[in-house]
Amino acid sequence: MLTLILGGARSGKSDLAQRFAAAARRDVLFIATMQPLDDETRLRVDAHSAARPGHWTTVEALYDVIAALDAHARPGTCVLIDCLTLWVSNLLLDQVGDGGDVPAERAAAAVETIVRRAAALAERAWAHDGDAIIVSNEVGLGIVPATPLGRMFRDALGGANREVAARADRVYGVVAGLALELKSLGAQPLQAFEP
Repeated sequence: MLTLILGGARSGKSDLAQRFAAAARRDVLFIATMQPLDDETRLRVDAHSAARPGHWTTVEALYDVIAALDAHARPGTCVLIDCLTLWVSNLLLDQVGDGGDVPAERAAAAVETIVRRAAALAERAWAHDGDAIIVSNEVGLGIVPATPLGRMFRDALGGANREVAARADRVYGVVAGLALELKSLGAQPLQAFEP
């Protein structure tokens, strides 16, 4: 079963994901995607690590989460990927740097490549012989980002979230520590628009 948990910053999405992983009563493979590039992010990584049960296996996969799944996810394990947001950020920065003078065509191609990789990740996670949980931020509810890189990120993550949500068996939206399971409420993936 593939579960996607979406929410804003500090909404409780990672807590919910860890509760689901613990409730699965299986071995857990935690795939971390954060690059601790400064003291603040190192403290966050340390706090997240300390909050996880010590018997969970943690693997860092900054760019190739599918390869991490293939290499480390044994049949029957519960795989927790936290998070899609940072993975998309890593991929985008790898492709376009700071986004400074990126031509529109190259920006669109980078976003499309990332969305395709997210679709492949969703398919691989769904096919895993065990539970898979993916955590991601919902960034499309705020203002339009002021920078080209911010807009590329918003578009790439929005597309990635849609791909994973379409494939997921369960999709939770988490707001202020409250979770709603969207598909059980009748939410359906949008089909491509055809005029």
